[in-house]
Amino acid sequence: MCFRVSTRFLNTDNNYEKQLTALKNFDLPNTFLKDSIFISMNEDVEMYKTKHFLRELESGDKFVPILQKKMKEAGVPPEFLYLAMTESSFDPFSSSSAKASGIWQFIPETARRYGLVENAFVDERRDPVKSTEAAIVYLQRLHDLFGKWYLAALAYNCGEGTVTKAIAKAGTDDINVLLDESQKYLPKESRLYIRKILMMSFISGSTDIMLENGSEYLLNRANNATFVKVPVPSGTSLKDVAESIGISLRELRSYNPHLKHAFTSPLGEKSYLYIPQDRQITFTQNFDQTKQPQKYAVYNTQKGDSLQSVAKKYGMNYQSLMELNNLKSAALKPKTEIIVPLGTTTHSSATVASSNNVEKLYVIKAGDTIETVSKKYDIPVAQLIKTNKKKNALVKVGESIVIPKN
Repeated sequence: MCFRVSTRFLNTDNNYEKQLTALKNFDLPNTFLKDSIFISMNEDVEMYKTKHFLRELESGDKFVPILQKKMKEAGVPPEFLYLAMTESSFDPFSSSSAKASGIWQFIPETARRYGLVENAFVDERRDPVKSTEAAIVYLQRLHDLFGKWYLAALAYNCGEGTVTKAIAKAGTDDINVLLDESQKYLPKESRLYIRKILMMSFISGSTDIMLENGSEYLLNRANNATFVKVPVPSGTSLKDVAESIGISLRELRSYNPHLKHAFTSPLGEKSYLYIPQDRQITFTQNFDQTKQPQKYAVYNTQKGDSLQSVAKKYGMNYQSLMELNNLKSAALKPKTEIIVPLGTTTHSSATVASSNNVEKLYVIKAGDTIETVSKKYDIPVAQLIKTNKKKNALVKVGESIVIPKN
């Protein structure tokens, strides 16, 4: 598809008013439209209006209504939607060399600070709703700190310390001064950051572009069907839910990118899922909330283990174990964490385990005793015996011991 729209899309009365509104929302002066680099972006608009750009808009289609609603309710400028687009192209699985992840690209430390959980079962940085809520709180904090939304956006990109130093060195927080190309108060990426966000906002709001490229439906994306959150028991199989509401497992997983496996987190008593909004009634009618869900544990592979041997030990075929763990290959390395089901294994210790807070399985090696395992995991011997419903403290090589969450 070839794009035919020239810079006229920036010059219509309707688009010009939208641009002024965007500038106002970001606390930017109208004169920013005269910024030389921003003008060069406008003149080289073909760089930004590509099939890739429209695909990014489309890929975020199911998330956009939720993001817009959350930001509007919190009083955060809607243009920050394009901050997420700049950071991740609306891809929940987007990651960086700095270990950032999700549509808002939270690094682990910042994610924990804003209440996002990451463990063997979930990564809430990839949860479109929870990560957006965390990003809103973070952006509000940055706005409170700097007093202007464009400074909050810059701080989100390069860090509040960098922005603070840039303002001190420049002697002002004026955007035109901070983005000065000769002085380089901010890193190059940050100097282009605000400009990219605004450009994406301008293009995506252009009726001309959408109409001339057959993407006019994106103009009404805020009214498109979206998804809803439904409660389910911990450890619920996504396959069971998908079958109950009449969609494929693949589609259901696309609504729940925060889940690392084909089931909800087995920790705690309750969990949740996102499902298409138009399937909510079907879910209420068809999904059995009283069904006892499967319980799971984390098995650390040992030297000599194969996917086939681990699968056999836990009473399943290796293809199912691969699917459960999202594995692309059947090859296993020692000390790899593998999710295994509890209740199907031939090992009595795991069969009778009933705690939802199971964290790991430990395989007894030569020289191990219940006391050495107790010290290794800082779990009382009595608790290990009780959790595994053992009659005594004797263990044998190859036996699986459930290690409860401490």
